[in-house]
Amino acid sequence: MKVGAVIITMGNRPDELRALLDSIAKQDGDRVEAVVVGNGSPVPDVPEGVRTIELPENLGIPGGRNVGIEAFGPSGRDVDILLFLDDDGLLAQHDTAELCRQAFAADTELGIISFRIADPETGETQRRHVPRLRAKDPMRSSRVTTFLGGANAVRTRVFAEVGGLPDEFFYAHEETDLAWRALDAGWMIDYRSDMVLYHPTTAPSRHAVYHRMVARNRVWLARRNLPAPLVPVYLGVWLLLTLVRRPSRPALRAWFGGFREGWTSPCGPRRPMKWRTVWRLTRLGRPPVI
Repeated sequence: MKVGAVIITMGNRPDELRALLDSIAKQDGDRVEAVVVGNGSPVPDVPEGVRTIELPENLGIPGGRNVGIEAFGPSGRDVDILLFLDDDGLLAQHDTAELCRQAFAADTELGIISFRIADPETGETQRRHVPRLRAKDPMRSSRVTTFLGGANAVRTRVFAEVGGLPDEFFYAHEETDLAWRALDAGWMIDYRSDMVLYHPTTAPSRHAVYHRMVARNRVWLARRNLPAPLVPVYLGVWLLLTLVRRPSRPALRAWFGGFREGWTSPCGPRRPMKWRTVWRLTRLGRPPVI
């Protein structure tokens, strides 16, 4: 199976980007072709053989990754598997691409693999980086209902069947939108603890737009994908969770601003999942109300 890799960059981490590309080049088996997308910025110097695309404006995370997908042909069809890796990450082992080939070849229903993210200094995995509710043991691999955007592998047939990431999201929850569409189409998602991306421990709130985007996109996610009776339940649960976490006053103000924006702005096409997909998500441990 042919493997490619998509990395988007703002051009501000040239050393980390070079280290990531070196770790991709060292993967066992056939060569992994890498494409680096400069998301509204020039691409730093990269090794020979790495393709680059420089966008005139920042299209956001899903928009930039969609450009990288299309660099491998429509819906990425020139390869069988695409890796999506953060530009400040590093593949911890040389066999990750080969493990992906084996996993997708062995399971024809498998559409997406979520890697384990570990801090390069401590080896620890943050709880939020385990894409399931029972996240206490990051070393346990399992079927899951979503995946990590900067540390994953996707079978390109998934894009051909359900489309790419939602451009309009710009940042936050675009992975869950794709995951729900893939699950609704019959694909499965695995979290694999043995496929590791080293990444420094960070807080998502470091992004200035975090609270607004998280709230707006949560509403969009529900409006686009959930059966109508579940939309208020899902958003009500997340409203309560947000209040329980007691964010600062400015953060809460930004969150409610994003929540309102999610209801008043276009969210893209609505394609509610089947009720059997709701049951499937429930059996996998995460009903689509939380």
